[in-house]
Amino acid sequence: MGEKTIPILPCRTIEPVLDFYATLGFEVTFHQRSPNPYAAVQRGGIQLQFFGMKQYEPSESFSTCYVQTDDVDGLHKAFRARLKAAHGRIPTRGLPRIGALKDTSYGVRQFLMTDPGGNCIRIGQQTSDDQRHRPAPKETFSRALHHASLLADSKEDPAGAAKIIDRTLRLDDERPMPVQLLRLLVLRADVAARLGDEETATSMLAMATAIHLTAEERESVHDDLERLEELRG
Repeated sequence: MGEKTIPILPCRTIEPVLDFYATLGFEVTFHQRSPNPYAAVQRGGIQLQFFGMKQYEPSESFSTCYVQTDDVDGLHKAFRARLKAAHGRIPTRGLPRIGALKDTSYGVRQFLMTDPGGNCIRIGQQTSDDQRHRPAPKETFSRALHHASLLADSKEDPAGAAKIIDRTLRLDDERPMPVQLLRLLVLRADVAARLGDEETATSMLAMATAIHLTAEERESVHDDLERLEELRG
């Protein structure tokens, strides 16, 4: 079979979107300015096309597509390095932005990246043949992290994730293990930054940094520690 699917995504103006993907190492393979703005980019097997809409509002965009890869860690590392080299930092909120690399509850390791046009590109690698959502854990803090992560990343609802974490951290009768606490604090700092709440983000990062972990525990939260350093950046 010779079929191939190429998403066509909206944007207000083409040029900032092309500049963003060029920074990531994409090649602009087509660029039409008139009669209608239209462009295409490609990096390896990833092909994306864009069309311009003057009335389009990127911050209110719901457009998205999914990119499957066999090297999600490599792409995440390369994209972050290129963004940092170009801008002196890794953009984690606003437009454009790139999210954390995470193992999901449905057998995929992925990260989310949103371009200047507001298009969310989900890039993931399958890690299990079972693609169904795993049931939420019964243990209090694991359950909170499960639901907060889904809201923050799959549904892009940082405010909802913040409410879950805040409610859980206020519990008096239960306390999380160090690894659980670190993961909750890093995610809370992440969503606070996305919401523009710098005071809370700074406080959560300081608390997370102060947690003592064994070498084995640090290895188990490698992705979270990387996100911690990135947010502190």
